[in-house]
Amino acid sequence: MLLAAANVCGGSNGLVCDWVYNWTNNETLAKAADWVVDRPLRIALILVLAWVIVRVLVRAVNRAVNNMIEDRQRRLSEWQEAHQAEAGIGDDEAEVMARRRRALAMAQSTVQSKQRAQTLGSIMRSTAVAVVYTIAFLMALAQLNINLGPLIAGAGIAGIALGFGAQSIVKDFLSGFFILVEDQYSVGDIIDVGEAAGVVEAISLRTTRIRDVNGTLWFVPHGEVSRVANKSQQWARSVLDIEVAYSTDIDHAKKVIKRVADGVWRDHPENATIIEEPEIWGVEMFGESSISIRLVVKTEPGEQWATGREIRGRMVKAFAEEGIEIPFPQRVIWNKSETT
Repeated sequence: MLLAAANVCGGSNGLVCDWVYNWTNNETLAKAADWVVDRPLRIALILVLAWVIVRVLVRAVNRAVNNMIEDRQRRLSEWQEAHQAEAGIGDDEAEVMARRRRALAMAQSTVQSKQRAQTLGSIMRSTAVAVVYTIAFLMALAQLNINLGPLIAGAGIAGIALGFGAQSIVKDFLSGFFILVEDQYSVGDIIDVGEAAGVVEAISLRTTRIRDVNGTLWFVPHGEVSRVANKSQQWARSVLDIEVAYSTDIDHAKKVIKRVADGVWRDHPENATIIEEPEIWGVEMFGESSISIRLVVKTEPGEQWATGREIRGRMVKAFAEEGIEIPFPQRVIWNKSETT
């Protein structure tokens, strides 16, 4: 009897089909029960399980995104508390303005990080929903005795063809996903990706738009980005090799250079904020007509160029006042004549 029921129900393990056949011994009623009751119930169960799995995955993604946002908010709060503790009653207006600019930059970076985390969350949620429901749909088709072999084979061939034809696009999307996950750069950062360098204006999953110093807008596919130099994260450094003539008193020149750099440090000019005491590293190089003295200053992100220009401008005036010669190319020519 069990073998007969298995033959009638097609080995579908339908409990209702087996029960109806065993009770009525009617093949038609058993098959009708299988198609009307058993298979719809199994398909419904598959869809319910898929819905539950999707809900679990979406909740996990949301939790991960919220953790990323809370971590960024926590770091911003810690930074604000640390700088409030450093703030003194006697701080001058320039220092207060510099602190406000740093706070605004940190707040903007936090907003960008939040937007990036939400974008990643949206991508991962969409991917999870698509994968789970696709598998559930195929399982539901299998319950209707539809042969999935040709369908899967056709999809595989189409996928291979699409992979060969659009492999650069797939590479762009995968690289863009990891760029966002690893927080390599954000909108407003100054980056160098090889041929293109400048300010990041927009980031999509496939490309990054970069505006260079000449105003040219570059569209860089993420698949072509082999390395990234980010010049706007946490802090920056301006390295200045100040050249003086060989006849210059080096110790005196060092004192003048240090005094000028310290003046910029104390004044906190806009867009040229030095965050640590400038350092003189000493004589860097002997040139053809000059000696280079290296000055190093640690600045706010993206302000290293403006800081260098500010220091050079003040250095010209200070050298003129101190009588320090700014070198120019010189050449000594020996004219040797032979006497007969």
